[in-house]
Amino acid sequence: MVFMQKWPYKWSLIGLLLLLATTTVGAVPASEIQGLRVWTDPEKTRAVFDLSESTSYKLFELTNPNRVVLDLASAKLKASPQLDPKTAGVIQAVRYGKPDNGKLRVVLDLAKAVNPRSFLLAPIGDYGHRLVIDLYPQEKTSAPAVVKSVKTIKNKPDRDVIIAVDAGHGGEDPGAIGASKSLEKDLTLQIARELKKAIDARPGMRAVMIRDGDYYIPLRQRFAKARKHRADMFVSVHADAFHKRNVSGSSVFILSRRGASSEAARWLATKENQSDLVGGVTLEDKDNVLASVLLDLSQNATMEASGHAATQVFESLRRFGKTHKKRVEHAAFVVLKSPDVPSMLIETGYITNPNEEKKLKNPKHQKSLAAAIASGIEQHFQQKPIPGTWIAANRKVSRHIVARGDTLGGIAQRYNINLSKLRKINRLKNDNISIGKELVIPAS
Repeated sequence: MVFMQKWPYKWSLIGLLLLLATTTVGAVPASEIQGLRVWTDPEKTRAVFDLSESTSYKLFELTNPNRVVLDLASAKLKASPQLDPKTAGVIQAVRYGKPDNGKLRVVLDLAKAVNPRSFLLAPIGDYGHRLVIDLYPQEKTSAPAVVKSVKTIKNKPDRDVIIAVDAGHGGEDPGAIGASKSLEKDLTLQIARELKKAIDARPGMRAVMIRDGDYYIPLRQRFAKARKHRADMFVSVHADAFHKRNVSGSSVFILSRRGASSEAARWLATKENQSDLVGGVTLEDKDNVLASVLLDLSQNATMEASGHAATQVFESLRRFGKTHKKRVEHAAFVVLKSPDVPSMLIETGYITNPNEEKKLKNPKHQKSLAAAIASGIEQHFQQKPIPGTWIAANRKVSRHIVARGDTLGGIAQRYNINLSKLRKINRLKNDNISIGKELVIPAS
């Protein structure tokens, strides 16, 4: 027989709570730092700690020498953090220790004083829990010299046309992942650099890079940087993905009307936007109706230019290789929403298609692809020259090699010239043209 002792109810309840508390505390897993990744962009150095679990942390600064200290509760280190000097930025060294039981302390030795910002990120895609620390230099740096020179050129007669080249994704955002695990952010940067070379090689054109390293730029800041550089066109380079591996071909996108309408409402509602120049005019001192009309006019002109430029690029890509669709597509991509800079987004191919991924990784293909895009951009500015630019002052008769699918009427429309004029200057008796024939294209 088992004798059971009766305990007062309140003591039984306290014992149960203590048991539950003990069990709960014991069940909390220690977070493990599985890796450290560091990279630097023009504004900051970002350190990302990959964690096995989310955890509480404390961040503080120390001076003489400059340091940022990270304390993580119930944490351990999988391996010693490795620092690459090429991407370390203001971080000179990483040290760690255990000042208290269960606590892990990581010290970032810095080259200069910083303003740190930190936040936790939940798992997404191939990434698990992450703790991000952004280190912004305290001293204010002057605007890069390239921006000043671009503005100077913009105001000169016979200036270069300025193209803002944006490599999609970057840093913490890898974009699509290819069949052989290549990252979209890497391929887009390689192609964007080739595109800059191809643009710079053309008389009267020059390119500025929006992203020129492995770091992330928020989407709206991308077209804001293009406006800061006073770009005449914004081109965002991407590599598409799809769950079916056999899908292939390049695509060109411009902003949809719905996307333009939502952006117009945002601009009219935001004081910061209204004080900025849209099409050379500030909206801040205008009444609501006039501001709306001016913004609408600017957007319409921008979308018209975007459509024409995208068509030229699409046709150039179609001659270069396979396109996914038969025409330019429309979407509400955020990076296309600048109200006064003609913009397009180019999906250079499907990274999830093994054959296309192999091409996109090939330097020769990247160079040829960039040349095709640059050719389309150049055709746009030849046909729609901006007054005061070198291209407008030096337009010459160009030539067109007839490709499969070309028609004389389509070529006339593409180059914005009269069909009968095109027929006459090439001494054609009718509209029949053969593949490989060279046509003279007069300046329209």
